[in-house]
Amino acid sequence: MTKEQLHLWLPESQPPVEETRKATQLPVPSGYRILCALPEVDEKTEGGIYKPDITIRHEELLTTVLFVLKLGPDCYKDKKRFPSGPWCAEGDFILVRPHAGTRVKIHGREFRIVNDDSVEAVVEDPRGISRG
Repeated sequence: MTKEQLHLWLPESQPPVEETRKATQLPVPSGYRILCALPEVDEKTEGGIYKPDITIRHEELLTTVLFVLKLGPDCYKDKKRFPSGPWCAEGDFILVRPHAGTRVKIHGREFRIVNDDSVEAVVEDPRGISRG
């Protein structure tokens, strides 16, 4: 993730912090784990009605779409489990099961650390995708 992309994932309400310091606050995934960010949840419905805070929170908790920030050093290295190679790459939007991974909050923004075999699909454009 570039420094320009990083500011999209940290809240603007926090006091200014130099970009290099922001980057060190993100955990580095170890082993076969993947660090992911949650895409922003819309505050309004398609009809323009504001969603209650509890609805927004449930959408965050149950999201199935994540943005891959960083792959751990051992991701997709096991040729027996992943004979066709990596299932995703940094910068991809992926689909996972709801509640997948370890949840971490940094400056009020939620991130998830998921296992490499938790990836179910890669999507080019996650807009409009919701849990069924």
